[in-house]
Amino acid sequence: MVQLLGALLSIFVLHTSVDAADKIRIGIPDFTAQFGSLSLAQKRGFLQEEGLQTEFIRINAIVGLAALVSGEIDYYTVIGPLVAAAIQGAPIKVVACYVPSAPFALIARPEFKSVQELRGKTIGLNTFGGNIEVVARLIFKHFGLDPDKEIKFLALGVSEHRFAAMKQGLAAATLGTPPLDFFGKKMGFVVLTRAHELFSYPASGVIASVKKIKERPDEVKRVVKAGIKANRYFRQNREGTIQFMMEWMKIDKEMATATYESALKAFNDDGSVPEDGFRLLIEETKKQAKVNREVPLSDVADISILKEAQRELGITGR
Repeated sequence: MVQLLGALLSIFVLHTSVDAADKIRIGIPDFTAQFGSLSLAQKRGFLQEEGLQTEFIRINAIVGLAALVSGEIDYYTVIGPLVAAAIQGAPIKVVACYVPSAPFALIARPEFKSVQELRGKTIGLNTFGGNIEVVARLIFKHFGLDPDKEIKFLALGVSEHRFAAMKQGLAAATLGTPPLDFFGKKMGFVVLTRAHELFSYPASGVIASVKKIKERPDEVKRVVKAGIKANRYFRQNREGTIQFMMEWMKIDKEMATATYESALKAFNDDGSVPEDGFRLLIEETKKQAKVNREVPLSDVADISILKEAQRELGITGR
C-alpha cells in the first residue's frame, strides 16, 4: 500500500511539474553550429531543468525580429541583425552572448599561403553588405590590408557557386562557417585564418524584447542559465556534442567532428557579453546604417539578468 501511494505521488508530482513548465518559443535562423547552444540545452535537458518547455522555430532575422517584438516568439538567437534593429529603435536587447565571434574561416585556393598574399585578389561573397563581407573586411584590416583599395569583392551567391568560382580561378578565396571549411578542404582549398581567433564580433546568444525583460525577468534568467550550461557541456563533452550535431544538423560523424573542432573555441563558457566585440559590432552597424550618433552598449544589451544567472551558477569576477 505504501509503495502504491508512493508511485501515485510520483506520478502526481511528475504531471504537476510538466503542467507547471513555462512554454516558450525560441527562433533560430539555421541549423548551424554557432546557433546550437539553446538547442543543445534542450537535447541535454538543461531547459527542462529550468522549468521550461521549449519549441524551436526556424525563422530568418527579418521575420524573427517582427515575431520577437509582437510576442509571437519569446527569444531569438542571432545578434548582428537584431543589434542593427535595436540601434534603429526596436524595443529589443541582447541578454546573453554564447558565441562572441562567429567561427568564420577564410578559405583560399592552395597557392595562397597567407592573408597578405590576397592583396589585389577577388574574394567571393554570398551577397554585398552581408555578415560575410563585414567579417571579411575586419579580417583584412587585422592583417594590415585596406579592404576598400586592396581587395576586390564579388557577390556570387551560395557556397557552391563561390567554390566553383575558386576552382575556375575567378575568385581567390571566400568565407564561411563550419562545415564549409570541411567542404573546402575536401576540394583542395586551404584555411588561412579564422575570425574568432583574431577578434570578437558577437554572433549568437539570447535576444529578448524589452517587454519580456521587464515582465518576465525570472524566465529570461532561466533561459540564459540553460544556455550557459549547454556551452559548458559543448566545451567539456566532445563525443556527446558531436552526436548532437549529427542529429541536429543531419550530418555524418566525420563532418560533425570537423564542425566541432572548428567551432569549439568560438563558444564561451559563461554567456558574457564582450564589450569590445559589441563596440566593434555597433560601429560597423552604424557605418552601414549611416548612423552618426553615439550608441552606448546599454542601448542594445541588458546584462543585469546575465549577472544574476552567473552568480547563481557560481560564476564570479567576469
